[in-house]
Amino acid sequence: MSNTVHLFLYSIISHIIQLKKLDMADWKYVIHFQTADGRAYWSRIDTPEIPGGTVPGYASFNDAVQGGEAEEVVIEKLLPPVPNPENEIICIGTNYRKHAEEAGMEVPEHPQGFVDYEGELTIVTSKDAKDISVTEADDFILGYTIGNDLTARAFQDPKKAGGQFTRAKAFDNFAPVGPVLINAKAFGSLEGKQLITRVNGKVMQNSGLDLIHGPAKLVSFLSQGTTLPAGSLIMTGTPPGIGFFSTPQLKLQHDDVVEVEITSLGKLSNTIQFE
Repeated sequence: MSNTVHLFLYSIISHIIQLKKLDMADWKYVIHFQTADGRAYWSRIDTPEIPGGTVPGYASFNDAVQGGEAEEVVIEKLLPPVPNPENEIICIGTNYRKHAEEAGMEVPEHPQGFVDYEGELTIVTSKDAKDISVTEADDFILGYTIGNDLTARAFQDPKKAGGQFTRAKAFDNFAPVGPVLINAKAFGSLEGKQLITRVNGKVMQNSGLDLIHGPAKLVSFLSQGTTLPAGSLIMTGTPPGIGFFSTPQLKLQHDDVVEVEITSLGKLSNTIQFE
């Protein structure tokens, strides 16, 4: 079985789902996968390493984390480890000081959306959030996964994008996430954790998770005046080392392999395929 997580398109839509109240201490990691016959299952695991052989397969996310009925199945292909892969993705830009410096950008006073790409810690929310405070925000974070915020740079040109970055990040098969979802409490503090991005084995990004605006502030900020749906994915920004600002500039090619690794979350691996 390959640990490669295939690329998936997530529509940026406001689609609200309701998750049952979860006991955050009862699970550490979950995975989502298909079997050879195309059926989809969830499973709880104890490490970010994807198991081989048979695993207990649950019909739903809630069954997996709350202990429903399971059957022994074999993983054929990994799927996004989030409760609703059709929910919205919010991309936070310029959230690492060193990346702002390499890009010649001012450090923002408030979080910004829809800019840049590459390896990112990704928040998954647990319930609908509106107008919540920073101190309340931890209760709305289900867990974390890895994201690769792919960007079509040509469509960031103001003449093509009209000053917006949405189209550059919303093409088919962009924004892969995985391979596991970790419980927020099990993940703990960002301190001491590392993000490494490799392209064909070469390290391009190697940074601590030193966000300017942390997870609680991001969730609170994005909930102001509007409902942030349960199951939303928030890509928290990328550290320095993206291809656009490398010397020489790195442009992804057909069959390039991009791996994003974060402490306690394993490795998200994707092969670039141009159509």
